Order: sequence, then C-alpha cells, then structure tokens
Amino acid sequence: MAKTVSAAFGRLSDGRTVTKYTMENRGGMRVSLLDYGAHVQSILLPHSGGPLEVTVGFDDADGFENRSNYQGAIAGPYANRIGGGRFEIDGVEYRLDQNEKGVTTLHGCGEYTHTLWETAVADDGAVTFRYVRPDGLHGYPGAIDARVTYALGDDGRLSIRYDCVSDRKTYINPTNHTYFNLGGFDSGDILSHTLQLNASRFTPVDEYSIPTGGTLPVAGTPLDFTAPHAIGERIDADFGQLRLTGGYDHNFCIDGADGTLREAASAECAATGLRMNVYTTLPGVQFYAGNFLKGGLGREGKPMNRRCGFCLETQYYPDTPNRPEFPSCLFDAGEHCVSETVYEFVRI
Repeated sequence: MAKTVSAAFGRLSDGRTVTKYTMENRGGMRVSLLDYGAHVQSILLPHSGGPLEVTVGFDDADGFENRSNYQGAIAGPYANRIGGGRFEIDGVEYRLDQNEKGVTTLHGCGEYTHTLWETAVADDGAVTFRYVRPDGLHGYPGAIDARVTYALGDDGRLSIRYDCVSDRKTYINPTNHTYFNLGGFDSGDILSHTLQLNASRFTPVDEYSIPTGGTLPVAGTPLDFTAPHAIGERIDADFGQLRLTGGYDHNFCIDGADGTLREAASAECAATGLRMNVYTTLPGVQFYAGNFLKGGLGREGKPMNRRCGFCLETQYYPDTPNRPEFPSCLFDAGEHCVSETVYEFVRI
C-alpha cells in the first residue's frame, strides 16, 4: 500500500498556506497533490536514470496561482466549454461569466482550479479533497458539494474518483487537466509519442471550439487514432478541424461507453519505454496537444513551450447543456454525479 505524507508547499498571494500531499507506492512511484485546486502537482516514475517527472507544471504555489494553463488542475463545476455562456434548465435561462474570448465559458471560469479545497481525508495511499461551491457563483446554479479522491496503487495506477451532489438541478462535469510528457517534463515536445484512442467518432467544433452538433466518424481523417499514430504525424495537416484549433483539441466519443470502467486511450514514449493507459467510466475524452502553450516558465524555471505536454481529459462532451443529442450530465437536486478515471503507468 502506498504511504502518504504532507508538507507546506508555499503561500498564495492572500497569505493562505498551500499543502502538498505525496503518496509513494512500493515500486517507488510518487504522486504529489495540492489542496489548492486539488492539483496533481507531480508524478515521479522510477527510471534507470533516476526518478522521471512526467507532468508539465510548477514547483511553486505562485505558478499554480498566477501562471497556470490548468496544469494538473481539477476543472469544474463544468469542465471544457459552454457555448455563449448560457443554457436552460426547465425553461429557466442561466447566463454564465464568459471567460474565453468574451464568448464562451471555459472550465467553470477556473473556479475549482483556483479554490483552496478542504482536505477531507489523507491516509495511506489516498487523499480526498472537498469543496462546497456557493449557488450562483459565475452565474452557475447549485450549491455543489464536490469531492475528489486520488488513490495510488502498487500496480502503478493513479485513480481519480469524483462524487458531486447539488442542492439544485444542474449540470455537473468535472475533469482533471494534467499535462503529460512521458519523456520527462523537460525533454522537448510530445510529437514523437504514439497515441491510440478507443474512439471511432468525435464532436466537430466551430472557430470557438464549440461543438457544431452531433458526431462524425474519425475514419479517413487525421483524427483517426483507432490504431496507434505518432501525435506529430498529422497534427499540422491541412484539415479544417485542425486549422480551427491549431492542432488536436477535440472531444473523442469513447466506443462502447456505458458507465463502466473501460480503456479510453493509451500513449507511449519509445525514448523512455513508458506507456500510459487511461481508463474511465465517462463517455468522452478531450485530447489536447498543448497547442496554446507559449513558453511560460514552469518547473525548475524552464519554459513550457508549445506542445511540450498533452492532456487526456475524461469528461462528458463539451456544451452538453445545449446539445440534447449528447449523453446527459444534468443531475437532479440530491442526485450524485459519480465517475472514475484511472491513469496507469507501465513499461513497454
């Protein structure tokens, strides 16, 4: 069983202390978490040349507070985008703050990401963070009691379990936004990584990355990862969907999704011999190739350049509140939204 220790990580600009929790399993894998934003701060894997850091992020509280592109964060209450910053529930329109280009609501306006969560439980091999949001913040309905539990197994599996319940009928869709580089955080871009997605369809988007409606097959397009491909092989192809998003930044519809834990994706780095398998109970996964990273300073003061990390964000589809054809994430008052995602690290 993994062991868990805690330590001060630094202070926020308002003086509050951020606490780091580090879990280490019997194989020497270490996962560090922060109560600020319920972030994954670090994943260190045992490697022949010494511990290998496979997340792109920060080693100080200021980075997570002021320089973040959601590195390692929990995003919510509704991850990804809501078109026009609006939706209706039972004929009542709710208007949300529009924090992206003045047009869309992205990642719940960073609410979960920039909140100091309560540590509900911290024991050997597991940490549970809790945040109760006020009804109406950023225009979003419902006082939601959100709990996120991270658990590290001796089998190299990091499990993330979400359990959220609201006092009002509302949409709920949290995710984790860790950027991965299986070559190591400072090894350059991730274009040589190979990726496989168990998804034969995706949700096409417009110029604001909002779904245009329905789904399309990936077959015959650069978005087809049903067989393994290098991420960089087709990322700059002359294809409309890639031009709109500057590369991969799309929701993929997981084949056979039925609420049970199933494999959604796998990524490999030949240089280090590492593979990461992703399992989830959710219907979608957002593959984002770090197209909009612009060289901000991250871990050890090194720049986080374009495409230096990739994200596999498990989720309900983007803009589901305005797309009745998508799997629903509308929950009644008192109804729990429960999901699980697992990141498994193995040798090739």
